[in-house]
Amino acid sequence: MRLIFLTLLVLFALIQYPLWLGQGGWFAAWDLESEVAQQQEVNEGLRARNQAMQAEVDDLRSGTQASEERARRELGLMQDQEVFIQILPESD
Repeated sequence: MRLIFLTLLVLFALIQYPLWLGQGGWFAAWDLESEVAQQQEVNEGLRARNQAMQAEVDDLRSGTQASEERARRELGLMQDQEVFIQILPESD
C-alpha cells in the first residue's frame, strides 16, 4: 500500500512540475503578463506622442498659419509690411 501511495505521489509531482515550473508554466505566464502590461504602458505613451505629431503635421499641411507661426517663433521672420520692435528691460 505504501509503495502504491509513493508511486502515485511521485507521478503527481512529475505531472505538476511542468505546470508550475516548466517552460510554459504558471510562473512564466505571470512574468509574461507583467512584461505585457509594461509594454502596453510604453505603447500608450508612444501612441499619444504620435497623435500629437500627426496633429502638428496636419496643421502644417492644412494652412499657412502654423508654418508662419513657427517661422516667427523659431527663426524670427516677419512679413514685408511689419516693423520689428524690441523692448529692452530697464537697466538700473
